[in-house]
Amino acid sequence: MSRVDRRVQKSQEAIKSAFIELMSEKSFDHITIQDISDRANVGRRTIYDHYMDKFDLLEKLIEEHINELRKLCELASDLDFVEGNLMWFEYFECNYSFFSTILASKGASAFRSQFLKFVIEELDGEVDVTEGVNQGLSKDLILKFFGAAIVEIVEAWVTDGLTEPTQVVAEQVGILLDRNL
Repeated sequence: MSRVDRRVQKSQEAIKSAFIELMSEKSFDHITIQDISDRANVGRRTIYDHYMDKFDLLEKLIEEHINELRKLCELASDLDFVEGNLMWFEYFECNYSFFSTILASKGASAFRSQFLKFVIEELDGEVDVTEGVNQGLSKDLILKFFGAAIVEIVEAWVTDGLTEPTQVVAEQVGILLDRNL
């Protein structure tokens, strides 16, 4: 990696970190590019070199985390739901500041809708309505039901609505999915 690439990467990381910190301190509507610039210690031009505006920055941050979760799903494709969920919840734990901030902010609805879409895509291949416990049921209904349940559990866990440890939450959600899909 060249020095220029590292500098660009360092600037982007500073911008993202500053943005997350600011989102934990004040409402998204009140965050300005100047606020981000000051906090990240980069020029406004540097921010505009990478992002169109704060909405684009938020969108790219969400996209980045969903892509990381997608990679984890690919790695977990041979695992059962319990083991796969543990990988997910450990990722949420490692990136707690992002997820807790995004879910407590105005960015929550943008994240929630993208996350739900992603969860439904990932569950799609797991749902069989031709035989077994879900035979004859609507695949779309099952996907929406379990997708919404997973999003709600993640949100409750991240925002301290659930007090169980990571391992317990991941395991129990996995058991419920294994039992019902």
